[in-house]
Amino acid sequence: MDDATIGGASDGELLARHVDGDPDAFSEIVRRHRDRLWAVALRTLGDREEAADAVQDALVSAYRAAHTFRGQSAVTTWLHRITVNACLDRARKAASRRTSPVDDTERLEQLLEPHESAAAPAERGDLHRELLRALRTLPPEQRAALVLVDMQGYPVAEAAKVLDVPTGTVKSRCARGRARLLPLLSHLHPSGRGSSPSGVGRNRTQGTSVPPTAGPNDTDAVKGGGGRA
Repeated sequence: MDDATIGGASDGELLARHVDGDPDAFSEIVRRHRDRLWAVALRTLGDREEAADAVQDALVSAYRAAHTFRGQSAVTTWLHRITVNACLDRARKAASRRTSPVDDTERLEQLLEPHESAAAPAERGDLHRELLRALRTLPPEQRAALVLVDMQGYPVAEAAKVLDVPTGTVKSRCARGRARLLPLLSHLHPSGRGSSPSGVGRNRTQGTSVPPTAGPNDTDAVKGGGGRA
């Protein structure tokens, strides 16, 4: 399949071609969606290595499970669901291993370096360092809902499809998450107590762009079915 044919194909067509044995179709899907998958994973897990591994795991799973896709949702929703599930699995495992509080200051500073956050105002400044630090105190399910709705800008209905839960569950997880974050962040809000901190409780611009080297290699990682399981 030449570049023009690849570029003009829909995600669903590309996935079908991948199932039929086209060696380039899945790489194009990865190229289209990797940045947004990476942004969700990074904000959900708060750790570059864990996020990269989660995206790697998700892409390998999607590569292998493409034949199970039935078109009941958009391909991007299907990919995000697989990615979020990979993130939640890693978050739960990390929580079970943690025996004492971890100082994430250095890790968060690395996430917020200017060359990475130039296209992502939500990850600049003291407020957003505090926001990401506070997010890590939430249960994984609440964290994932807030990342999708408040930081990635997904409508609640779309986030519900990604998380494979009812819309009411997404709303309640977001509400409980915001309530837990407010005491941790209200001191940073210019109007003082009683208001939702900036970036929480409202939708933000969708996605952030990340350097390709930060995520998994979209060709090597999936063509051979490799990656760390």
